[in-house]
Amino acid sequence: MTEKRNNGASVGVRRIIAYVVLILLSFLCLFWFWILLVNATRSKGELTKGFSLIPSKWLLKNWQGLRAGTLPVWNGLINSLIVSGGSAVLCVYFSTMTAYAIHAYRFKGRNAIYTFILMIMMIPSQVTALGFLQLIRNMNLEDNLIPLIIPAIAAPVTFFYMKQYMDSTLSLSLIEAARIDGAGELRIFNSVVLPLMKPAIAVQAIFTFVSSWNNYFTPALILHKDKIKTLPVLIAQLRSADFLKFDMGQVYVFIAFSIFPVIIVYLILSKNIVAGVALGGVKE
Repeated sequence: MTEKRNNGASVGVRRIIAYVVLILLSFLCLFWFWILLVNATRSKGELTKGFSLIPSKWLLKNWQGLRAGTLPVWNGLINSLIVSGGSAVLCVYFSTMTAYAIHAYRFKGRNAIYTFILMIMMIPSQVTALGFLQLIRNMNLEDNLIPLIIPAIAAPVTFFYMKQYMDSTLSLSLIEAARIDGAGELRIFNSVVLPLMKPAIAVQAIFTFVSSWNNYFTPALILHKDKIKTLPVLIAQLRSADFLKFDMGQVYVFIAFSIFPVIIVYLILSKNIVAGVALGGVKE
């Protein structure tokens, strides 16, 4: 009886410690969002005075000042949505298709192709930037969103995650049963495989969307006209203005404005994150 009581007390202590740690981590994650929102409500003069946890009254004026400037804020939002949304859809669909081909089919060179794709993961994007930029110029695709969307089809990291998820959840007998029933390969993939992969697709869609949304390096290389630029490029352009035109309050408002679409996408797809991450890391 005493041993059971001690075990119960031990479980209770561990649970309290877990809750304390989770609360602390949640506070550390959300604290910086609160600071961002507070700074978005402060004027340039108030920001120069130092740190504050209390919101001010300059939010609307900062937003009006941002809109009155030369930067096309709404164009930047639309451009970022097009690039991030298109990249997320193409990335998860074709990465899942590639992973399905490696998982479901047995053909010569299969392991070599799998290894080659994993090797590509080791190559930083900055290494290929010069060749990519030259290719874009030769194709007359500068100041165009297409070069920011189409390359998302080739995503080795997403492919690897999808392959690991399939190894743990997608049974080959299910595919064989669909073939016996007379379903074509494309129909099997779209009607059988994709629904089973929904948690993994949701997770990778979030990661790809956020990565593309925050991408500054590639858009800064190929986008030169303000009306076609994405939000990270416009924010950097606003931040680099000369001292007389620079307003930190407007910068914070712009950053807060750029974060809300990411939060909305996360809230829509977040219910699948826990299941997707847990099952994606487990093998049979």
